[in-house]
Amino acid sequence: MAKIQYYTEEGLNKLKAELQDLKTRGRQEIARAIAEARDKGDLSENAEYDAAKEAQGLHEAKIAKLEEILGNARVLDETSIDLSQVSILSKVKIKNRKNNAVMSYMLVAEEEADLKQGKISVGSPIGRGLLGKKVGDAAQIQVPAGIMEFEVLEISR
Repeated sequence: MAKIQYYTEEGLNKLKAELQDLKTRGRQEIARAIAEARDKGDLSENAEYDAAKEAQGLHEAKIAKLEEILGNARVLDETSIDLSQVSILSKVKIKNRKNNAVMSYMLVAEEEADLKQGKISVGSPIGRGLLGKKVGDAAQIQVPAGIMEFEVLEISR
């Protein structure tokens, strides 16, 4: 059974829009590519046709995966977030104890993560390491570059 994932309203709407685009425009483009390849002659020796059919299979697999994700997705009411500890959809301000750099992140589901927007996955090393921490707590987190130590400065919505 797939695990339920929690999303912001915005994040869930983006996934729905992506699925709709894949089902409409994406399928039309693949059908057009298959038709063009089919028109080029003998299908048994047509690499372009084989590639188009493979692309179709990958496209349908992506649609199925998105449908599964959406089937297990729930919108989390941001007003019900417990601000006493770091949890999904928390906005957390942390300080790197080694270089005193202060960063702010929002912890989100994996599909919604976008570092440019300050959104990190709860499944990432830093996200996992911060879950359950309270203001003032230190978190020692194993990252690819080694162990980093962060202090939780603030938790908000």
